Amino acid sequence: MARKTQSTAADSSAGSELVATGKGVGKTVGGYVLAKTLPYTPPWVGAAVLPPLAGWATNTMWGDDAMSAGLASAGLALGGAALAAVTWKTSGSSTKFRKFRRAQATATVAAGMGWLTCAVSAGPFGRPMLDLWLLGGGLLAASWNARQLLANGQGADPEETNESGSLGKLAAAIGWEKVAVKDAQGTGKGTVKAAIEVAPGSDIAAVQATTAKVAAALQVPPSGVIVTPDPENGARGTVSLRVADLLKGGVAFFMPDAFGLLPTHPIPVGLYADGELWLLDPFSPAVLQHLLVMGVTGAGKSEFARAVFAHLATRAKVALHVIDLAKGDQTVGHIRDGIDWLIQDPKEAKRYVKALPAAIRARGSVLSAEGLDRWTPASSLSAVAVWIEEAADTASFEELEEIARKARSVGIWLIISLQRATWTNMSTDIRANLQAAACFGVDQASDAGFCLPDSVTDAGAVPAWGSSRPGYAYATGMGIPQERWTMEARSSLTDRSVLAALVAAAAPYRDPLDETTAAALGQTYAQRTHRGTNKTTPGIERSAAAARAWLASVDIEFGSAVTASTDPANPAFPPFPGGAPATAQAAPPAPAAIPATRTAAPLPGPATSATDEDDDMTDIEDAATVEIQDAYDEIMGTIPADPEPDADYAHLDLDDDVPAEDPDSDIEFEAPARVSTEEARHRLYTELDLWVTQSRLEFQPADLIPATVAAGRKRPWLQGELKRLVAEGTLAHDSHGVYTILHSPLQPA
Repeated sequence: MARKTQSTAADSSAGSELVATGKGVGKTVGGYVLAKTLPYTPPWVGAAVLPPLAGWATNTMWGDDAMSAGLASAGLALGGAALAAVTWKTSGSSTKFRKFRRAQATATVAAGMGWLTCAVSAGPFGRPMLDLWLLGGGLLAASWNARQLLANGQGADPEETNESGSLGKLAAAIGWEKVAVKDAQGTGKGTVKAAIEVAPGSDIAAVQATTAKVAAALQVPPSGVIVTPDPENGARGTVSLRVADLLKGGVAFFMPDAFGLLPTHPIPVGLYADGELWLLDPFSPAVLQHLLVMGVTGAGKSEFARAVFAHLATRAKVALHVIDLAKGDQTVGHIRDGIDWLIQDPKEAKRYVKALPAAIRARGSVLSAEGLDRWTPASSLSAVAVWIEEAADTASFEELEEIARKARSVGIWLIISLQRATWTNMSTDIRANLQAAACFGVDQASDAGFCLPDSVTDAGAVPAWGSSRPGYAYATGMGIPQERWTMEARSSLTDRSVLAALVAAAAPYRDPLDETTAAALGQTYAQRTHRGTNKTTPGIERSAAAARAWLASVDIEFGSAVTASTDPANPAFPPFPGGAPATAQAAPPAPAAIPATRTAAPLPGPATSATDEDDDMTDIEDAATVEIQDAYDEIMGTIPADPEPDADYAHLDLDDDVPAEDPDSDIEFEAPARVSTEEARHRLYTELDLWVTQSRLEFQPADLIPATVAAGRKRPWLQGELKRLVAEGTLAHDSHGVYTILHSPLQPA
């Protein structure tokens, strides 16, 4: 803005000089006219001075003697021819304009030397030499003025590299004989861009197919040549050559501009090859685009994730849910307080995926009541970012497809991260709903097509560098301008201590998950194993103040760029002494299946070292474990698989009617009293509610047989009740016959 103001001031001062009044007008206008006409005077000065001086000198030296004049004329004629040939040869002719200049320069040299040859004998001031000088010199000077006017009108001569010579040979070698390259200009940021145009019979797609050859010929990386078509003209396009890697030294982490920003504020995650910020803006566009993150191990996906998580953890009105069954704390342990729900258990992950559709429906109802077609910050709901690592291990294709299809309009941003998005790991229907992409290094060029759009890979933007260039990627969607889809970017390198302090300092600005979504997620959310911190966490202000003091002590401010060390042994910053606050919430542990046994105190004896004591304790524990197992095996060995396999009632099943008297035996059965439907349901609901209090959220229908029999009902009734509870959103059912309790049926959702 300062530069713009200075420019405006300069323009104003220049204008004030031109509108000066009084005697200054004449001087100012005269100076302006003189400045404009001076560039056109050299041809006229040369035509007026050089011919008469040269003609007078040659005529004086050799004109008096016939022999001398003849020899001098012959020598000047030969010299003029040679000079004209040199002029023709050395003048460039790669464009039509330069061809005209070549011919003009050669004609000027030939005409001047011809006139001088004749002036040796005839003299420069006699007739017709004087006439030829005045007319010919004036015409030649005017022709050079005309060329100057044309050159100033069209600007710099466009470059065309497909003519004869070394560039022409290069074009033939790479298959660009029918390609005209024009207006090649360096950006000053390690990139050269030029416009291209193909001749009739060819197309830009054919040029895109030669990018590998171009990269080899110009000795740049394979990903350094990008050819993009002109959307308005099929014969034109743009070629971009990355001749220098400005990101090779790494990219700093960019601190947020402030705490408590809304999720619609862009997220800085790195830099593009031209030095511009790599920004993600998922929540601002009219259509929220889910994100697919892909790349091999070591390609930089984790660093990218940490940058995204850290910024979201400093925002208001957004909740972050992360499913990572592989690395979990290894990746985000230092910023786990900023994650509302970190899931590392496979069963908990499956429960979450089953509960999410109910949350989507509930959020949709709230948005409808608020008169909103999609989520905006004006809603009472929080935005939600759901990051799923290796989603194929967490949910079925059908579940993910439903979530991806329905979540975007209710403000749930789904991010799926995996190494290869092949059809075995992700269906085409899911990929179709992930409209944004961040593709890091892949081992095979064909793998990039599973993540990036065809228009990007066809242009040559293929990150086939594996893990050799960590952090480099191509990104599409999420508010990124389309012209940047084919430009390399590199994600920030983060420092663990800085991110831990940043997340701790921002805790008083983080909002908890909105009540609607929390209630819709039910017991799965209420009994989650990890609970991040937010403004409602008791005592959070004290730890946040300590974190802010630590950041100030290492001179880190809002909006600054923080450079991390690439050597773990020599970190750039001292360790952050903070951590999870003592008041951080945690879910109560599930009751143990077998009560823990007490270990008898060791008998008094001689003093032993700590190592000996540990070994003794290990031996005692091993012995106790073996003894318990032996006792268990002995007891279970006395119980047959069927206590009475030959009993008279062994042939009866749960679905059979219970007769008052069995004709095949002397046993009389007492039929259980049939209770009312309300009472039967109450007994079933009581059993489910008991399981909720015991943190038992998965079951199979067979587990409810005792409650069904006690209610005097049979299997069809149980199946109907379970189906009704699934439709109500109290239970979730998977394809393996396992049910998940989302809410207690005795408690309101």
